[in-house]
Amino acid sequence: MRTWKRTTAIFFFFLAGCAAPFAHAQQLPPARVVVAEAVSQELASEQSFVATILPLKRAVVGSAVDGRVVELVAQEGERVGELKPLVTLLTSTIELELAAAEAELEIRKQELTELENGSRPNEIEQAKARMLGAKASAEYARTSRIRAQRLRDAGGGSITEDDYERAVATSLQADHAYLEAVALYELAVEGPRPERIAQARAQVVRQQAMVDHIRDRIQKYTVISRFNGYVITEFVEEGTWVKAGDPVMEVVALDEVEVQAFVVEEHVPYIQLGTKVPVEVPALPGRSFTGVVTRIVPQADTRARTFPVKVRVQNEISESGPLLKSGMYARVKLPTGAVQQAVMVPKDALVLGGPQTMVYVVQGNGDQQAKATPVPVELGIARTNSIQVSGNIQAGQMVVVEGNERLRPGQDVVIAGAAKPPLAPANEP
Repeated sequence: MRTWKRTTAIFFFFLAGCAAPFAHAQQLPPARVVVAEAVSQELASEQSFVATILPLKRAVVGSAVDGRVVELVAQEGERVGELKPLVTLLTSTIELELAAAEAELEIRKQELTELENGSRPNEIEQAKARMLGAKASAEYARTSRIRAQRLRDAGGGSITEDDYERAVATSLQADHAYLEAVALYELAVEGPRPERIAQARAQVVRQQAMVDHIRDRIQKYTVISRFNGYVITEFVEEGTWVKAGDPVMEVVALDEVEVQAFVVEEHVPYIQLGTKVPVEVPALPGRSFTGVVTRIVPQADTRARTFPVKVRVQNEISESGPLLKSGMYARVKLPTGAVQQAVMVPKDALVLGGPQTMVYVVQGNGDQQAKATPVPVELGIARTNSIQVSGNIQAGQMVVVEGNERLRPGQDVVIAGAAKPPLAPANEP
């Protein structure tokens, strides 16, 4: 009997203790609070991975020709532009070869121009005059031959046989000279043959190719960068003799960088190309970056079973250089699970410091009074201003985001305002 009385006393004492906070809450005046709506949103679980910042491009630039270095145009750490010089080599000898080749090209061009222009008018007149002179000489020689023929036929020894033969030979030579003069005149009128013009044109093309070849060689005596970037290594000094193929400088492109992380195989299927993800660099506290997944390398490290995932991030370039530098340590947050429906509340709705995290749920709006009911919750995926909660809470309910630090369970509240619901894109960093 005494034991039953003791148990009854303890039970009523416990009820009194539990009811004390609610009785106290009833005695407090209504608190003015600001609420926000809990919303439902599609989210995917995510995890932070250790990563390394790498340049988007990397090139060890070599010399295309043999030569001696005369100037380092760019130095280590300096920014170079696309097609801008890095190193120049000695070109004195080859420049002499270029001058000789250009002079020979000019000769070929003038010869071609002469042939294409044809005979000059005075040259044609000169050939015509020679032809007419040869014609007169041929007629005179023919007349002398006829006269000698008559004297020979008349007999009487008025002409010797030698004189007659000489007159015949002179007449024949004059005829041939006349024919030659006619041919030269016709050639002068017609101009050069098309074949000769074609040959001269081919000579010009061949000589032009030789000049272009030498100029190309001179260009190769200036080593250039093929993209915008920064010099990170010098392999030569002024006066160094380099051979074709020897490395000269190493250049990296940092206007955009790749953040490379190694992801275990069970998480890789949930990562999609084009997904926006947050990137943090511990060396730059207070700064955050947003990247895009651009490559998932389909070859794993067979020992660790991890796949390289590359995230491209736009860098910040200033006079002092790139903000994100090659080799920096970084952390990238990537999806590690399937998309799920989640209840999101503002981070300001969380009440911390107790044995379990909770939020205050109220009913009503405007000047209507309502009671604040504490609801224990488990935390999930966090966004910029919101966080996933699970427990006895549903989308559409109103949670206290301002004034919840001073609330007591069951206390009356007056809703002074409503904040925007914590909506955010599913791929928001």
